[in-house]
Amino acid sequence: MKISVMKMIAAAAALTFSGCFLTGCGGTESGDTPEAAVTEAEDMTLSEKSFKATDEYVKLIGRSFMDEEQILWAVQSASGVEFTFTGTSAAVVLKGDSNSFMPSGKDNYARYAVYVNGERTDEGMMDESERTLEVFSSDTEEETTVKVLKVSESANSTLGIKSINVTSVGNIAPTPEKELKIEFIGDSITCGYGVDDEVKEHHFVTDTEDATKAYAVKTAELLDADYSLVSFSGHGIISGYSGDGKIQSSQTVPQFYSKVGRSYGGKSGSTTVSSVEWDFSRFVPDIVVINLGTNDDSYTKGDPEKIQAYTDGYVEFLGMVREKNPDAYILCTLGIMGDNLYPAVEQAVSTYSEQSGDTRVSAMHFDVQSPEDGYAADWHPTAKTHDKAAQKLAEEIKGILAE
Repeated sequence: MKISVMKMIAAAAALTFSGCFLTGCGGTESGDTPEAAVTEAEDMTLSEKSFKATDEYVKLIGRSFMDEEQILWAVQSASGVEFTFTGTSAAVVLKGDSNSFMPSGKDNYARYAVYVNGERTDEGMMDESERTLEVFSSDTEEETTVKVLKVSESANSTLGIKSINVTSVGNIAPTPEKELKIEFIGDSITCGYGVDDEVKEHHFVTDTEDATKAYAVKTAELLDADYSLVSFSGHGIISGYSGDGKIQSSQTVPQFYSKVGRSYGGKSGSTTVSSVEWDFSRFVPDIVVINLGTNDDSYTKGDPEKIQAYTDGYVEFLGMVREKNPDAYILCTLGIMGDNLYPAVEQAVSTYSEQSGDTRVSAMHFDVQSPEDGYAADWHPTAKTHDKAAQKLAEEIKGILAE
């Protein structure tokens, strides 16, 4: 399979900012960032500058959207921004959504992580409406790469990036795009549910969830690929998790696949996340990995008619994924938290291929998690299990790319 090389988006703007912020260089009590003056040529002196998180200045990771106030809302798991600059300091102003400053929502606050030159240097929970993170400081000018990610999932909360403020020579610039791009579609396993809490009797909170420690992002790292996640805990193909055997049709991934995401946290700024259509041209994957069926299994429970409905729903979803990603290879997986429905996944792939003539789709069986590797919150996979799953998936993708 041939993978086209995506060229780096150049940070080619001729916008620059004066050496000092206008209207109160020391900042304001509200944390608002004053606008900087704009000149016709890039300022190559060491000076203070402020940037919005647009693709002109940052690499956009995962699904996000820009609101009318030019705040970038990181929506999906492990979404955010990455940029480089040469200078002495960098700060990022974050915004919380409607769930981020309500005491009743403390189990759903957005969790974030900051990386400087590839090392995780800071993390926290967004429990206020606005926060400024001082992410880098040096006495001398240094070439530095900064990445800010929302590591918790879309369903519970989102994270706004209001501005990026640096003391730099020249502008900040997006990091290069990678040659390989992978989209992962999944549920709580893909989200990294409970990965930081290896007590199986414990339950969900966002401060123990981290998608960067789950199999999907780890697979992307093993393959040196860019990634985009579309994942919601408790969701499935035709039913979300069912504790009573009744279908949970409101918790299905296909109905939200064409959206930037969904969130129980209400509004991000003035926008409801599920009302924002996703622009599929923003991330064009070479591989799409689907890992859905664990929650459907709590509904189907071996019932042949329900299993057939799952299979039919899967076939339909494959058609949707192909429509949105005409050039991608589609890999359908299942098994980490149980493989009862894996034969139905294989059947869905076979039926879809026969009906459509599409041969660029296949199935892969994940190993079921082992008691020796432990269990995280609510019996979810541990970091060790995720590592093993990532190794297996990466090898499968290498084989697909070699065809």
